[in-house]
Amino acid sequence: MDEKRAVEIRTRNLGVTFKDNQGRDVLALTNVNLEIYKGEFIALLGPSGCGKTTLLRCVADLQQPTEGDLHIQGMTPKEVRLQKKFGFVFQQPVLFDWRTVKKNVELPLEIMGYTKKERSELADEMLEMVGLKDFAKHYPKQLSGGMQQRANIARALGLKPDILLMDEPFSALDEFTKEKLHEDLLRIWRETNKTILFVTHSIQESVFLSDRVCVLSPHPGRLSAVVDIDLPRPRSLDMRDEPHFNELVAKVRNSFEGGSV
Repeated sequence: MDEKRAVEIRTRNLGVTFKDNQGRDVLALTNVNLEIYKGEFIALLGPSGCGKTTLLRCVADLQQPTEGDLHIQGMTPKEVRLQKKFGFVFQQPVLFDWRTVKKNVELPLEIMGYTKKERSELADEMLEMVGLKDFAKHYPKQLSGGMQQRANIARALGLKPDILLMDEPFSALDEFTKEKLHEDLLRIWRETNKTILFVTHSIQESVFLSDRVCVLSPHPGRLSAVVDIDLPRPRSLDMRDEPHFNELVAKVRNSFEGGSV
């Protein structure tokens, strides 16, 4: 990674401890040191319970670290959140059934006080970007799961955030739909030049999408490795059949298991 690139997100000795149902301390994350550069696509990879979503929530100012430091663009997560520099894509689309697709995309803009004209123009722009322009007047129940997640992404992009945070957004989808959304997400990333943090438990998904894979291991959650992904861009699904792709998958897997990287 070119050290001259601007660092967008930096953690120093970050840790999170919380109380369980019996009042005992549980160490969710410990000693996470990471620098993420502006415009990078970063995958946070690991099994359930490794702390990857906890780390994402700390960046989004949805959870507070109990140890260490976290700065984004030189500011605290709260300062960045208040400046509306985050877009968050949850695992489930959480669309309102009584609002059309376009009205769902407009909702954050409406809350922020954008004019009707501004909301409409931005929503149209985002829906075209995710391939849902012709479905603007449909309701969520009329969409497939993949289309609902596209609407979810369009809503997150509506405020034109600098950073897109994605928490296993494709995990509930079938493989065919997931593959298409992988390609679409990479296209959107190229067009918008956003910094993306993408949580996943799929090694293949992390390798195909990202510039670097940050491997988190549990008990307690820690950053066990950061693996550079040197696949050329733009990427195609055919790359997954190439020997080097499989070498990278093995490299990531071995880093989680404690092997050399």
